[in-house]
Amino acid sequence: MKSSGIVYLVGAGPGDAGLLTCRGAELLGRASVVVYDALVNADLLRLAPPGAEKIYAGKRSRDHAIPQGDLNRLLVDHARAGKVVVRLKGGDPYVFGRGAEEAVELEAAGIPFEVVPGISSVVAAPAYAGIPVTHRSHCSSFHVFTGHEDPDKPESRLDWAQIARLEGTRVILMGIERLADISKELLTHGAAPSTPVALVRWGTTGRQQTLTGTLDSIAAQAMAARFEAPAVIIIGDVVTLRDQLDWFERRPLFRQRIVVTRTRDQASELKRTLAEAGADVLEIPTIRIAPPEALGPLVEAIAGLAEYNWLVFTSPNGVTAFFDYFFKAFDDVRSLGFLRIAAVGPATAAKLKDLHLKVDAMPVEYVAGKVAAAIAEVESLENLRILCMRAETANPDLVKRLEDAGAIVDDVACYRTIPETEDASGAAERFTESGADWITFTSASTVENFHARFDLPAVCRRWPALRLASIGPETSKALSALGLTPAAQAQPHTLPGLVQAVERASRSSSTPSKSGKAKSEP
Repeated sequence: MKSSGIVYLVGAGPGDAGLLTCRGAELLGRASVVVYDALVNADLLRLAPPGAEKIYAGKRSRDHAIPQGDLNRLLVDHARAGKVVVRLKGGDPYVFGRGAEEAVELEAAGIPFEVVPGISSVVAAPAYAGIPVTHRSHCSSFHVFTGHEDPDKPESRLDWAQIARLEGTRVILMGIERLADISKELLTHGAAPSTPVALVRWGTTGRQQTLTGTLDSIAAQAMAARFEAPAVIIIGDVVTLRDQLDWFERRPLFRQRIVVTRTRDQASELKRTLAEAGADVLEIPTIRIAPPEALGPLVEAIAGLAEYNWLVFTSPNGVTAFFDYFFKAFDDVRSLGFLRIAAVGPATAAKLKDLHLKVDAMPVEYVAGKVAAAIAEVESLENLRILCMRAETANPDLVKRLEDAGAIVDDVACYRTIPETEDASGAAERFTESGADWITFTSASTVENFHARFDLPAVCRRWPALRLASIGPETSKALSALGLTPAAQAQPHTLPGLVQAVERASRSSSTPSKSGKAKSEP
């Protein structure tokens, strides 16, 4: 008989992945099974071990991938099989979710469980919209209600007459579909028509939308704007503070939908920087890193390192791949001997610095073709033995310039890029359905593989307002080969430079994005 496992009912927070608690992240890292809801940020699933089973439970209005009874049994069955189960629920498990019902079922089945509270959209969505739920000059209480009651109950259990008389802020979750009825009930029972109201949709994310009005107008405004769930309704004088306290929606890339095409392992830095600038980031990796087709030349090069004067890296991927193989052959970095090292770009240099290796030459302009000039500033290239560690398919310009200057060059593949077609987060589906404002490209291979997957010129024709951003000249050349011109090119050719280029281009745009469908999709 297998030992009993355990179920953790974990609040995933309101949408911003950064609002998950430390305890929630710790438990996800231990999970054998993750059962998650529709409103959970898919980025959180990466915190689970690679082998963990991930089960989508749905759990939005009229969208239940797994009926509640079946879901309860699933949690029990996995725990009885000795597994660590994380039940990942949007917001807080006990705030108008069905976490308490699941806990009752677990208790009845004798399954140990733990509840990990999460940050609820009750306070988070208003805060990200610049609305504090309490303020000493406006109110000293706030009250929370659900607009989506038990459908099996014949009558509402909410006392609208009492709610209308409340002096504090009223926050209503899951009520957007009944907004007209809610407004009518409050007005009928004496609430002032001029009472300020705000609706916050997709709160705390780059998709956030806020609509403000008054109790007598908000329902008509929401209908005209096609303002749909998921949304929070905030009713009270604190809504008037939004103009002063709106911090999130003032960010430079707020509600710009930006596609990131880097490998999944590399995307986090760019994605984080864009998200901190307010963007709605769609991570659609187009490539992943794999070993080179033939390992023989790489093995021979590592065995003969003593024959070389310089080791050249043109990307962080090259550094990672080379030293993965290097440390299989040697257990001491000093086995590199007296090699000098050249790197293209600060990201590549940073990877080397992590290994406590100094870069002896780096071109001012971060392109591979400038490496020869950078090395020439250190010593003559004549008869130097140079080992270039690069991707399997790489621009030949670097080797040609080195050889033209008199160097003896071995160009060895230490990795290759292959197409990535997985869409675990649903980002590719969102892009296909609704488009984007920007696509960022960080290498020629990201351009080529994105084109192979989506037909980039056709995508640009379908979404005329879509703009392309390139990290540098080589990447821009790959776009030019498709008859496309980037609207922004990084200067310097770094990830921060890429984000700054997108920000500058977005500021200079005199008209809002025409991919309005992308802005208002559910």
